[in-house]
Amino acid sequence: MQDFIDAFVVVFVAAFLLGSIPFGLIISKVFYHTDIREHGSGNIGTTNAIRTMGKVGGYSVFVLDFGKGLLSGFLGIWIGQLFFSLHGYGAVAGELTAILAPFRLGPVGDPAELATQFSQVLLAVSFLGCTWGHIFSPWLKFKGGKGIAVAVGCLFVTYGVVGACLELAIFIVLVVTTRYVSVGSIAAALACPFFSLYFFWGDWLAVALCSLAGLTVVWAHRENIKRLLSGTENRIGSKKKA
Repeated sequence: MQDFIDAFVVVFVAAFLLGSIPFGLIISKVFYHTDIREHGSGNIGTTNAIRTMGKVGGYSVFVLDFGKGLLSGFLGIWIGQLFFSLHGYGAVAGELTAILAPFRLGPVGDPAELATQFSQVLLAVSFLGCTWGHIFSPWLKFKGGKGIAVAVGCLFVTYGVVGACLELAIFIVLVVTTRYVSVGSIAAALACPFFSLYFFWGDWLAVALCSLAGLTVVWAHRENIKRLLSGTENRIGSKKKA
């Protein structure tokens, strides 16, 4: 059982450290000789990066944040494959059944199904780890971005292309119709638990971890929610409100 715990811990720590790289701050310091945290909302994410550094700097932050999310997903897959190549499935099938059975609805399936469930949990762990690393970056005194670009990158591996594109569609439609980036971001994050139910139905540990990641992104937008309720949130193209 310790080997499985070690695999989960390694994936989480690696994804967390990858997610914690503050590309917004790095780009602002290296290429624009400023601190993005001293401008606009003070956030290191894409939206404030565009406002602070323009489209080139802002989109560069998005690509890099998206990339670290994508890489963390592939990291979960690779570690899962490495785990089974080192141990062999037959040698760990019994322990795997004991660990994952409590998180299933109904009887445990065949060995291949268990291996799939283990891989899904690793993907969910990498999703949570990278998202938390970005939002609670240890290099910025456990402060960071709001997790949207990172989460979408993760979801292209965790949910697959279809699931990630559906999340993006929710974001884009709401941003276009409301002109609030925060509305699209919050809605996409709130949809995360429902998508996890669809893609990981029966694998309740993976569902719980993905849901926790999505709800953490909503929590990271708590100030935006307050401004939306008070009517002081900034729309795209509008002047900054007091």
